[in-house]
Amino acid sequence: MAEFRYVARELSGLQVEGTVSAASEREALGSLAAKNLFPVSINMADSAKAHHANKRRRVPARILTVFYTQLADLLRAGVPLLRSLDLLVKQTRQMTLKLVVQEVRDQVADGTRLAEALRQHPTVFNELTISMVRAGEEGSFLEESLQRVADFTEHQEELKGRVVGAMAYPAFLVVVGGLILIGMLIFFVPKFEPLFETMRTEGTLPWATIALLSASSFMKKYSWVAMGLIGLAIYFGQRYFANDIGKLRLDELRLKIFGIGRVIRSLAVARFCRVLGTLLKNGVPILTALNIAKDATGNRVISAAIAQAADHVSSGRTLAQPLAECGQFPVDVLEMIAVGEEANNLEQVLVGIADKMERQTNRQLDMVVRLLEPLMLVVMAGVILFVLIALMLPIFNSSSMTAVETFFRQTVV
Repeated sequence: MAEFRYVARELSGLQVEGTVSAASEREALGSLAAKNLFPVSINMADSAKAHHANKRRRVPARILTVFYTQLADLLRAGVPLLRSLDLLVKQTRQMTLKLVVQEVRDQVADGTRLAEALRQHPTVFNELTISMVRAGEEGSFLEESLQRVADFTEHQEELKGRVVGAMAYPAFLVVVGGLILIGMLIFFVPKFEPLFETMRTEGTLPWATIALLSASSFMKKYSWVAMGLIGLAIYFGQRYFANDIGKLRLDELRLKIFGIGRVIRSLAVARFCRVLGTLLKNGVPILTALNIAKDATGNRVISAAIAQAADHVSSGRTLAQPLAECGQFPVDVLEMIAVGEEANNLEQVLVGIADKMERQTNRQLDMVVRLLEPLMLVVMAGVILFVLIALMLPIFNSSSMTAVETFFRQTVV
């Protein structure tokens, strides 16, 4: 509910001012009409504007991690959900999260499930968090789900910190090197063009030099156009990847990235196995558990494949067979799932698979992070080497031709 400040007239013509709480401006107008007030002006109050602005802001992951952990601890200690949310509203100092938790608390008090209340704030709570909370509510292990979300969020921030730390030096080199390269293309390389004009006319100019001169000419004439096109591409790219089709295409691209795609797939499969195993262990039917666990992968491609597999399971097939047909699960994982189904201990096998894949993924992540810095350095070295070769090769060729001509003159004489 938002606060609207109004100026209105009564039936007698007397002008009055005040505030009214409503979900929208239209609802506020209806409330005034019910009071026989004729609005002259109506605007959202400053506090409400600040409230809605805070709702659009994001909450730092480290603060969310603390929130999830505290809520899990309170529930584990036997404190009811509503009272736990009340305590967290009082303790939270981050204004955006404080307002969001207050709204979540009010919705839960009105009978809304916690997962659905969290879903109303997509800028704060992501799909993985909502899916894990929903799984905890369905399987009666909400505190465990919240602790898992906290651990995953903390792990994700730790990974991000490691990647940022590893990329800081290469990124600095890329930015500085890129600026120097652009400056060379615009101001330095054109000074060599008259020297190479004769070789260009004779057709003896190397292809690398031709490419470098063409890039220099383009940057000199159309640099602002290029920057504008890049800005437009970024803007429309963000718009495209904000809708469902774009998000699906982005998830497909992430799975195809060399090195990174394998890590993303392993993390998604590990989350699916852990959530599904936990749900089955708590007595949730397999079809319901599959529908919940598929949303915990964090990747729409794998979620769609699991949803298709769930349709086959509902027709009486085992789980391992349709998962194998989707092509998104490793062979060893499928073998262990098949063995778990035969031995009637699928839930234990799934949790074991999740533990194993998380350990493997951590090792893969460490390797990828260590390879990022030398890879970026190699790329920068390759670019610099290309520029040097493109500038020096015509000079070497010209010097060689001059040396040959001098040799023949001396020989003839």
